[in-house]
Amino acid sequence: MFKRVSFIILAILISCISLYAIEQGGASEQNSTKIDKINSRISSLTQNIDEIDKSLKNNYWYTKYKNHQTFIKLANELKQAKSKLKKLTRYKQSSKKEQISALNNKILTLENQIELLSDSKAQPFKELTKPSDLKAPPKVTSPFGIFEGLAYIKYLKDLKTNYSHDLDLLYALLKELQDRLILLEKLYALVPNKINKKRVIEQKSELDEMQSAYDVAATTHDIFIKKIDNASLKTTNDIKEQTMRLFYIAIAIIVVILLSFVFKYLAKKTITDNERYYMANKIINFSNLIIISLILLFSFLENATYLATVVGFASAGIAIAMKDLFMSSLGWMVIVFGGSFHVGDRVKVTKGGHEYVGDIVDISFLRMTILEDVTLTTYDVNRRAGRIIFIPNNYIFTELIANYTHGKIKTVWDGVDVTITFDSNYQKAKYQIKEIVKKFSKGYTEISRKQLNKLRSQYSLKNINVEPKIYTFLEPNGIKISCWYMTNSYATLTLRSNIFASIIDMINEEDDIKIAYPTQTINYKKDKELPIIKREKSSDESLS
Repeated sequence: MFKRVSFIILAILISCISLYAIEQGGASEQNSTKIDKINSRISSLTQNIDEIDKSLKNNYWYTKYKNHQTFIKLANELKQAKSKLKKLTRYKQSSKKEQISALNNKILTLENQIELLSDSKAQPFKELTKPSDLKAPPKVTSPFGIFEGLAYIKYLKDLKTNYSHDLDLLYALLKELQDRLILLEKLYALVPNKINKKRVIEQKSELDEMQSAYDVAATTHDIFIKKIDNASLKTTNDIKEQTMRLFYIAIAIIVVILLSFVFKYLAKKTITDNERYYMANKIINFSNLIIISLILLFSFLENATYLATVVGFASAGIAIAMKDLFMSSLGWMVIVFGGSFHVGDRVKVTKGGHEYVGDIVDISFLRMTILEDVTLTTYDVNRRAGRIIFIPNNYIFTELIANYTHGKIKTVWDGVDVTITFDSNYQKAKYQIKEIVKKFSKGYTEISRKQLNKLRSQYSLKNINVEPKIYTFLEPNGIKISCWYMTNSYATLTLRSNIFASIIDMINEEDDIKIAYPTQTINYKKDKELPIIKREKSSDESLS
């Protein structure tokens, strides 16, 4: 019985031992599986932390923050090294030389590193927490300031965009640091060692500093953006005001130009004389230019009180440095408003001993333009014609300018001189020449009489006798008959040529009228001496 009981007890013990062994094996397998899961979790957390660290390296604000922390760390190390060096140098011990040398090298290295990070000395988030003041807005008080105002608005827009972008970068950094802290806390829960604990503490410190900077920056952002919007709104309103002002100026100028076209059209329809139409066209153009200049002047001049000063200095400068230009402008006013010269007038200009005769083809603000014609002056003096002569308007004050066609007069006195011999019938010659001149100048004589009668209201004309005048003079080489007559101012040479041709024909037909010319008398002596040459002015003797 006892053996049986022992056997049963032994069997029970063996069964218990087997069951315990089986349980221990299952627990071991569970522990192994659990460790594998923990290691996999740790690896995943470490990988995620590394990815965040790589992303942080490309973040502008995190880089600035780290550089600033490094600068502070290096500055503290430098301070400690200098303090330690100061203590070692108090004692002159040879055993301390190596330490002193090492400290000097360390201090030099730290100073070089600090110099490289000198830009990181300031607070890293100062740009966001204390942004720089805005530039002073431009004074858009004239249309010229529109472009400056647009540039200022662009500057404000860029500043606003950059500031908002920088704040978004700081917010993204804050989010990444929060994710990194969560990962580090999970890693510390799995691996609770000193290293992970230190990383969690440092991360919390960074996150708190970043969060504080972001809160201040977010508040500053709202204030700064409002400030930018207010400045932009004010400048925009100024630009709109000046744009409308510029629009009104453009409308005024367009109206002035349209009115000038209307006046030109009316002048063309009502004025038949080309000369008057040309002058009216010139006056309209000049008035148009003056009105537009005044519109622009009073529109762009910010302070009308400056006008007197500007005009005073401008007048003084023109009077001193541009005397000729000023005098030409004044001469233009005298010409236009005085009525002494008009486009189409035939004039004679004398300058430096040179004479020019031609027709005025243009009168500008500074000069008159003359087209030189074939006249007696070009025949006798210049022997040139067809040139364009430019005469400054100030010449009317200093030089002689003769007008052949002033006012209503389109004719001038011209004359022909014929010298006949002393034995010629000068009475007959005088009569014949006068008749020829009367014949050719009859039409111009009547025209001149009418023109001079019309000028009696403007000038004191006592004698308006325009009939041909004939005079007889005794000259050394004969009798000179001078006949004067009225002729067209633009065709004096043509009429003179025709009259001379008729006089020559008349003299050739008359036997008792001879043209005088210089002659010589030579007397020979019988002893065949050298001849004596006697020059005589008389033309009635022949060579003997």
